[in-house]
Amino acid sequence: MMKTKEIVAMCRVDDPKKFRLKDHDPEWAGNVDVPKEDRKKFAEDVLSQNVSDLAEAQERLYASDTWSLLILFQAMDAAGKDSTIEHVMSGVNPQGCQVFSFKQPSVEELDHNYLWRYTKATPERGRIGIFNRSYYEEVLVVRVHPQLVQAERIPDVKVDDDFWKGRFEDINNLERHLSRNGTRVLKFFLNVSKKEQRKRFMKRLEDPTKHWKFSAGDLAERDRWDDYMKAYEEAIRATSTKWAPWYVVPADHKWVTRAIVARTIVATVEALKAEYPKIDSQQKEAIERAKKQLDDEKD
Repeated sequence: MMKTKEIVAMCRVDDPKKFRLKDHDPEWAGNVDVPKEDRKKFAEDVLSQNVSDLAEAQERLYASDTWSLLILFQAMDAAGKDSTIEHVMSGVNPQGCQVFSFKQPSVEELDHNYLWRYTKATPERGRIGIFNRSYYEEVLVVRVHPQLVQAERIPDVKVDDDFWKGRFEDINNLERHLSRNGTRVLKFFLNVSKKEQRKRFMKRLEDPTKHWKFSAGDLAERDRWDDYMKAYEEAIRATSTKWAPWYVVPADHKWVTRAIVARTIVATVEALKAEYPKIDSQQKEAIERAKKQLDDEKD
Protein backbone atom coordinates (compact mmCIF):
# COMPACT_ATOMS: atom_id res chain seq x y z
CA MET A 1 0.00 0.00 0.00
CA MET A 2 1.33 3.44 -0.95
CA LYS A 3 2.46 5.80 1.80
CA THR A 4 0.39 8.94 2.30
CA LYS A 5 3.39 11.07 1.35
CA GLU A 6 3.57 9.32 -2.03
CA ILE A 7 -0.17 9.73 -2.59
CA VAL A 8 -0.02 13.46 -1.87
CA ALA A 9 2.94 13.81 -4.25
CA MET A 10 0.97 11.92 -6.92
CA CYS A 11 -1.79 14.54 -6.72
CA ARG A 12 0.47 17.61 -6.71
CA VAL A 13 1.00 19.30 -10.09
CA ASP A 14 4.76 19.84 -10.05
CA ASP A 15 5.30 20.08 -13.82
CA PRO A 16 2.38 22.16 -15.08
CA LYS A 17 3.65 22.33 -18.66
CA LYS A 18 3.11 18.58 -18.95
CA PHE A 19 -0.15 18.53 -17.00
CA ARG A 20 -3.06 16.73 -18.63
CA LEU A 21 -6.28 16.14 -16.76
CA LYS A 22 -6.79 12.76 -18.43
CA ASP A 23 -3.65 11.50 -16.67
CA HIS A 24 -5.45 11.84 -13.32
CA ASP A 25 -8.00 9.10 -12.66
CA PRO A 26 -11.02 10.35 -10.70
CA GLU A 27 -11.84 6.75 -9.73
CA TRP A 28 -8.42 6.06 -8.18
CA ALA A 29 -8.77 4.31 -4.84
CA GLY A 30 -5.39 2.77 -4.10
CA ASN A 31 -3.95 -0.62 -4.98
CA VAL A 32 -6.81 -2.78 -6.24
CA ASP A 33 -4.89 -5.88 -5.17
CA VAL A 34 -5.61 -4.85 -1.58
CA PRO A 35 -9.21 -5.54 -0.47
CA LYS A 36 -11.39 -2.42 -0.66
CA GLU A 37 -12.37 -2.64 3.00
CA ASP A 38 -8.69 -2.58 4.00
CA ARG A 39 -8.03 0.43 1.78
CA LYS A 40 -11.09 2.22 3.11
CA LYS A 41 -10.09 1.49 6.71
CA PHE A 42 -6.58 2.83 6.00
CA ALA A 43 -8.04 6.03 4.51
CA GLU A 44 -10.40 6.51 7.44
CA ASP A 45 -7.51 6.04 9.90
CA VAL A 46 -5.46 8.61 7.95
CA LEU A 47 -8.37 11.07 8.08
CA SER A 48 -8.92 10.54 11.82
CA GLN A 49 -5.25 10.98 12.66
CA ASN A 50 -4.88 14.07 10.50
CA VAL A 51 -8.03 15.70 11.87
CA SER A 52 -6.41 15.37 15.29
CA ASP A 53 -3.02 16.56 14.02
CA LEU A 54 -4.63 19.53 12.27
CA ALA A 55 -6.36 20.65 15.47
CA GLU A 56 -3.00 20.76 17.24
CA ALA A 57 -1.15 22.36 14.31
CA GLN A 58 -3.87 24.99 13.91
CA GLU A 59 -3.59 25.93 17.58
CA ARG A 60 0.14 26.58 17.12
CA LEU A 61 -0.58 28.54 13.94
CA TYR A 62 -3.14 30.69 15.80
CA ALA A 63 -0.84 31.26 18.77
CA SER A 64 2.18 32.19 16.65
CA ASP A 65 0.14 34.84 14.76
CA THR A 66 2.66 34.91 11.90
CA TRP A 67 1.56 32.73 8.98
CA SER A 68 -1.93 32.25 7.61
CA LEU A 69 -3.20 29.53 5.29
CA LEU A 70 -5.60 30.02 2.38
CA ILE A 71 -7.19 26.81 1.08
CA LEU A 72 -9.08 26.88 -2.23
CA PHE A 73 -11.55 24.21 -3.32
CA GLN A 74 -12.65 24.00 -6.93
CA ALA A 75 -14.73 21.26 -8.54
CA MET A 76 -17.69 20.43 -10.70
CA ASP A 77 -21.06 20.21 -8.93
CA ALA A 78 -21.51 17.20 -6.60
CA ALA A 79 -17.77 16.55 -6.33
CA GLY A 80 -17.95 16.72 -2.52
CA LYS A 81 -16.49 20.12 -1.63
CA ASP A 82 -18.90 20.79 1.25
CA SER A 83 -18.57 17.36 2.85
CA THR A 84 -14.78 17.37 2.46
CA ILE A 85 -14.53 20.72 4.25
CA GLU A 86 -16.92 19.48 6.95
CA HIS A 87 -15.00 16.25 7.65
CA VAL A 88 -11.44 17.53 7.32
CA MET A 89 -11.96 20.68 9.40
CA SER A 90 -14.16 19.02 12.04
CA GLY A 91 -11.54 19.30 14.78
CA VAL A 92 -10.43 22.85 14.11
CA ASN A 93 -11.24 25.66 16.55
CA PRO A 94 -13.84 27.88 14.80
CA GLN A 95 -12.05 30.99 16.11
CA GLY A 96 -9.10 30.19 13.88
CA CYS A 97 -10.93 29.17 10.73
CA GLN A 98 -13.12 31.02 8.24
CA VAL A 99 -15.10 29.53 5.34
CA PHE A 100 -16.36 31.63 2.44
CA SER A 101 -18.66 30.41 -0.33
CA PHE A 102 -18.75 32.75 -3.30
CA LYS A 103 -21.94 33.00 -5.32
CA GLN A 104 -22.95 35.28 -8.18
CA PRO A 105 -21.28 38.70 -7.68
CA SER A 106 -23.37 41.52 -6.26
CA VAL A 107 -23.80 44.98 -7.78
CA GLU A 108 -21.20 46.34 -5.34
CA GLU A 109 -18.73 43.58 -6.24
CA LEU A 110 -19.18 44.21 -9.96
CA ASP A 111 -18.24 47.84 -9.33
CA HIS A 112 -14.75 46.65 -8.31
CA ASN A 113 -12.11 44.63 -10.11
CA TYR A 114 -12.86 40.90 -10.29
CA LEU A 115 -10.37 39.97 -7.55
CA TRP A 116 -11.66 42.50 -5.00
CA ARG A 117 -14.29 40.38 -3.28
CA TYR A 118 -11.84 37.53 -2.86
CA THR A 119 -8.84 39.49 -1.61
CA LYS A 120 -10.86 41.18 1.12
CA ALA A 121 -11.78 37.73 2.44
CA THR A 122 -8.23 36.39 2.73
CA PRO A 123 -7.33 35.15 6.24
CA GLU A 124 -5.59 37.18 8.93
CA ARG A 125 -2.30 35.99 10.37
CA GLY A 126 -2.71 32.91 12.49
CA ARG A 127 -5.89 31.78 10.76
CA ILE A 128 -6.98 29.30 8.13
CA GLY A 129 -9.22 30.66 5.38
CA ILE A 130 -11.21 28.35 3.13
CA PHE A 131 -12.69 29.41 -0.19
CA ASN A 132 -15.48 27.08 -1.35
CA ARG A 133 -15.07 28.14 -4.97
CA SER A 134 -12.75 31.08 -5.50
CA TYR A 135 -11.32 33.63 -7.90
CA TYR A 136 -10.68 30.68 -10.23
CA GLU A 137 -14.35 30.89 -11.13
CA GLU A 138 -13.26 33.94 -13.15
CA VAL A 139 -11.25 31.69 -15.50
CA LEU A 140 -13.60 28.70 -15.33
CA VAL A 141 -17.31 29.61 -15.29
CA VAL A 142 -16.60 32.95 -16.92
CA ARG A 143 -14.46 31.28 -19.56
CA VAL A 144 -17.20 28.79 -20.40
CA HIS A 145 -19.71 31.69 -20.39
CA PRO A 146 -17.62 34.65 -21.66
CA GLN A 147 -20.71 36.85 -21.93
CA LEU A 148 -20.43 37.26 -18.14
CA VAL A 149 -17.42 39.53 -18.70
CA GLN A 150 -19.75 42.21 -20.01
CA ALA A 151 -21.30 42.63 -16.54
CA GLU A 152 -17.87 43.66 -15.21
CA ARG A 153 -17.83 46.75 -17.46
CA ILE A 154 -14.09 46.59 -18.15
CA PRO A 155 -13.15 49.48 -20.48
CA ASP A 156 -12.33 48.44 -24.06
CA VAL A 157 -12.35 44.76 -23.13
CA LYS A 158 -11.67 42.16 -25.80
CA VAL A 159 -12.28 38.59 -24.64
CA ASP A 160 -9.61 36.65 -26.51
CA ASP A 161 -6.64 34.42 -25.64
CA ASP A 162 -4.65 37.38 -24.36
CA PHE A 163 -7.52 38.26 -22.01
CA TRP A 164 -7.32 34.86 -20.31
CA LYS A 165 -3.53 34.92 -20.22
CA GLY A 166 -3.82 38.27 -18.45
CA ARG A 167 -6.15 36.78 -15.86
CA PHE A 168 -3.78 33.89 -15.23
CA GLU A 169 -1.01 36.44 -14.76
CA ASP A 170 -3.17 38.43 -12.32
CA ILE A 171 -3.88 35.29 -10.28
CA ASN A 172 -0.24 34.20 -10.21
CA ASN A 173 0.81 37.67 -9.09
CA LEU A 174 -1.85 37.72 -6.35
CA GLU A 175 -0.77 34.32 -5.02
CA ARG A 176 2.89 35.32 -5.20
CA HIS A 177 2.08 38.48 -3.25
CA LEU A 178 0.18 36.50 -0.60
CA SER A 179 3.00 33.98 -0.26
CA ARG A 180 5.64 36.70 0.09
CA ASN A 181 3.63 38.32 2.85
CA GLY A 182 2.90 35.31 5.01
CA THR A 183 -0.15 33.58 3.49
CA ARG A 184 0.48 30.07 2.21
CA VAL A 185 -1.89 29.17 -0.65
CA LEU A 186 -3.09 25.61 -1.14
CA LYS A 187 -5.39 24.66 -4.03
CA PHE A 188 -7.49 21.52 -4.49
CA PHE A 189 -9.34 20.43 -7.60
CA LEU A 190 -11.68 17.63 -6.59
CA ASN A 191 -11.64 15.54 -9.74
CA VAL A 192 -15.00 13.78 -10.05
CA SER A 193 -15.97 11.79 -13.15
CA LYS A 194 -19.01 12.60 -15.24
CA LYS A 195 -20.37 9.12 -14.46
CA GLU A 196 -20.07 9.65 -10.70
CA GLN A 197 -21.62 13.11 -10.93
CA ARG A 198 -24.66 11.54 -12.61
CA LYS A 199 -25.00 9.05 -9.73
CA ARG A 200 -24.83 11.82 -7.14
CA PHE A 201 -27.33 13.98 -9.01
CA MET A 202 -29.72 11.02 -9.11
CA LYS A 203 -29.37 10.55 -5.34
CA ARG A 204 -30.29 14.18 -4.83
CA LEU A 205 -33.34 13.83 -7.01
CA GLU A 206 -34.48 10.66 -5.24
CA ASP A 207 -33.99 12.02 -1.70
CA PRO A 208 -36.48 14.77 -0.70
CA THR A 209 -34.09 16.00 2.00
CA LYS A 210 -31.54 16.82 -0.71
CA HIS A 211 -33.82 18.48 -3.24
CA TRP A 212 -32.68 21.89 -2.00
CA LYS A 213 -29.20 21.11 -3.33
CA PHE A 214 -30.43 20.63 -6.89
CA SER A 215 -30.89 23.33 -9.49
CA ALA A 216 -32.02 22.99 -13.09
CA GLY A 217 -28.90 24.94 -13.97
CA ASP A 218 -26.79 22.03 -12.74
CA LEU A 219 -27.80 19.99 -15.79
CA ALA A 220 -27.16 22.91 -18.13
CA GLU A 221 -23.61 23.15 -16.78
CA ARG A 222 -23.21 19.37 -17.04
CA ASP A 223 -23.95 19.69 -20.76
CA ARG A 224 -20.81 21.82 -20.99
CA TRP A 225 -18.64 19.17 -19.29
CA ASP A 226 -15.96 19.07 -22.00
CA ASP A 227 -15.70 22.86 -22.02
CA TYR A 228 -15.20 22.86 -18.26
CA MET A 229 -12.55 20.13 -18.41
CA LYS A 230 -10.65 22.15 -20.97
CA ALA A 231 -10.94 25.30 -18.84
CA TYR A 232 -9.76 23.46 -15.71
CA GLU A 233 -6.81 21.92 -17.51
CA GLU A 234 -5.64 25.24 -18.90
CA ALA A 235 -6.14 27.05 -15.58
CA ILE A 236 -4.22 24.44 -13.60
CA ARG A 237 -1.46 24.33 -16.19
CA ALA A 238 -1.10 28.11 -16.08
CA THR A 239 -1.27 28.60 -12.31
CA SER A 240 0.29 25.64 -10.49
CA THR A 241 3.42 27.19 -8.98
CA LYS A 242 5.94 26.40 -6.26
CA TRP A 243 4.37 29.03 -4.01
CA ALA A 244 0.75 28.00 -4.75
CA PRO A 245 0.57 24.41 -6.04
CA TRP A 246 -2.51 22.65 -7.36
CA TYR A 247 -3.50 19.22 -6.06
CA VAL A 248 -5.74 17.20 -8.37
CA VAL A 249 -7.52 14.86 -5.97
CA PRO A 250 -9.54 11.81 -7.10
CA ALA A 251 -13.12 12.46 -5.98
CA ASP A 252 -15.22 9.48 -7.05
CA HIS A 253 -14.65 7.91 -3.61
CA LYS A 254 -15.18 10.42 -0.81
CA TRP A 255 -13.12 8.42 1.68
CA VAL A 256 -10.13 8.79 -0.67
CA THR A 257 -10.71 12.51 -1.19
CA ARG A 258 -10.99 13.34 2.50
CA ALA A 259 -7.87 11.40 3.50
CA ILE A 260 -5.71 13.03 0.81
CA VAL A 261 -6.97 16.55 1.50
CA ALA A 262 -6.51 16.15 5.26
CA ARG A 263 -2.96 14.84 4.94
CA THR A 264 -2.01 17.59 2.47
CA ILE A 265 -3.31 20.37 4.73
CA VAL A 266 -1.56 18.98 7.81
CA ALA A 267 1.74 18.60 5.95
CA THR A 268 1.45 22.19 4.69
CA VAL A 269 0.73 23.65 8.15
CA GLU A 270 3.50 21.61 9.78
CA ALA A 271 5.97 22.83 7.14
CA LEU A 272 5.34 26.40 8.33
CA LYS A 273 6.98 25.43 11.63
CA ALA A 274 4.64 27.60 13.65
CA GLU A 275 5.49 27.49 17.35
CA TYR A 276 3.94 28.75 20.55
CA PRO A 277 5.36 32.19 21.43
CA LYS A 278 8.34 32.14 23.77
CA ILE A 279 7.89 34.05 27.02
CA ASP A 280 10.52 36.39 28.47
CA SER A 281 11.82 36.54 32.05
CA GLN A 282 9.24 39.16 33.12
CA GLN A 283 6.40 36.98 31.89
CA LYS A 284 7.87 33.98 33.69
CA GLU A 285 8.02 35.97 36.91
CA ALA A 286 4.41 37.10 36.43
CA ILE A 287 3.34 33.49 35.91
CA GLU A 288 5.10 32.37 39.09
CA ARG A 289 3.46 35.19 41.07
CA ALA A 290 0.05 34.24 39.69
CA LYS A 291 0.58 30.58 40.54
CA LYS A 292 1.61 31.52 44.08
CA GLN A 293 -1.38 33.84 44.50
CA LEU A 294 -3.82 31.13 43.38
CA ASP A 295 -2.05 28.52 45.46
CA ASP A 296 -2.33 30.74 48.56
CA GLU A 297 -6.10 30.96 48.05
CA LYS A 298 -6.38 27.28 49.02
CA ASP A 299 -5.50 28.14 52.66
